Amino acid sequence: MKPPDCVRHPTRRALLQSGLGAAALLAEPLAAFAAPAGFDAWRDGFRARALAAGISDATWNHAMGHVEPDMTVFKEIKNQPEFKEETWQYVNRRVSDWRIINGKVALKNNAALFERIERDFGVERGTLLALWGVESAFGDPLVQQNHMRPVFPSLAALAWNEPRRKAYWEAELINALKIVDRGWSTPNEMQGSWAGAMGHTQWMPEVWLNVGIDYDRDGKISPFGKPDDALGSTAKFLVNRGHYHRGEHWGYEVRPPGGAVGGSRSYAAWSSAGVARADGEAFPQPNATAQMWVPVPGGPTFLLGPNFYSVKSYNPAMNYALAICHLGDRILGGGPFIQPFPGSERALTLAEVQEMQTRLTKAGFDTGGTDGRVGNDTMKAIRDYQMKTGLQPADGYGGLKVLARLRQGG
Repeated sequence: MKPPDCVRHPTRRALLQSGLGAAALLAEPLAAFAAPAGFDAWRDGFRARALAAGISDATWNHAMGHVEPDMTVFKEIKNQPEFKEETWQYVNRRVSDWRIINGKVALKNNAALFERIERDFGVERGTLLALWGVESAFGDPLVQQNHMRPVFPSLAALAWNEPRRKAYWEAELINALKIVDRGWSTPNEMQGSWAGAMGHTQWMPEVWLNVGIDYDRDGKISPFGKPDDALGSTAKFLVNRGHYHRGEHWGYEVRPPGGAVGGSRSYAAWSSAGVARADGEAFPQPNATAQMWVPVPGGPTFLLGPNFYSVKSYNPAMNYALAICHLGDRILGGGPFIQPFPGSERALTLAEVQEMQTRLTKAGFDTGGTDGRVGNDTMKAIRDYQMKTGLQPADGYGGLKVLARLRQGG
């Protein structure tokens, strides 16, 4: 779970309200920055606080005794990727062919695990698959290798010299030390985003420490390696902190009623008010409650149940929750939204994304690979291409218009 924007939700308020997965957070290579004066004195002073919190001398010396602050975190804070996506673009990029295809593979390879999670926690497998796919590309080791960094230098820099949420970063540094002290991980293994989120479903240290469970029963709790602990613990998070309702779907696309209606009411009451599912099917749980949401006037309309907001507890952006819920449906065989968003275009297929990446690379715009996954490298390449060719808007969105221009050789 990503770090907070405010103390009110200290475990999951995302620094990136756009909801980009962790693999997309770290688009630029690390640079060497010398630590400003004062860090060593701060570290010496913080040691006493760590020991008072129960951290052993051995753990402190191993993790923090010679650590240097990763000063690039301050560049990351100031220079968050700014890609102004419309709702349909946001959803298209996350509910991608690559994630749908690989989500089906991940489900097949972990069927017994998802059955166990559904039995133990009641969290629908589609939701967890989508979170896993967006946060770490289903645990792809290349995400870990290419986009993650040691968390202790990052957290040390933030705890030392990030004044807006200093208490939060100090607490997370202590939490990370406690994880090492318990023998659950080592400083070398604890690689994460610049803000310290780690593993399959991007845990902050507090979540690892307080929500994590040893779901594979190997004697330790870990967001790395086998996905059991990460997915089981994420289900626990959605239940305990997101108040997930066992057996309920997140919501449905609906046909809007003739008149204005609002509030929270049962699906049966919505039906009586003239609201029906867009696919023509019946609401399977007429007594469950939902509220209406129209993300964009003229676009699809949704009835949202409590489990949509459970996903939103994981990242507070409404578009993020919509993308996760829709991706989960698509992985499990559901179709696209029936009512299109105004001005939208269909999402590119996997082959089309790969073609776009290949053409951009040949034209001198580095996409960071041609595997059909669209992260910050590909978005930056698209935006640079749009700016060079005068293709407006230069928003970094790789859709049919960009692909058509590339095919023209422009």
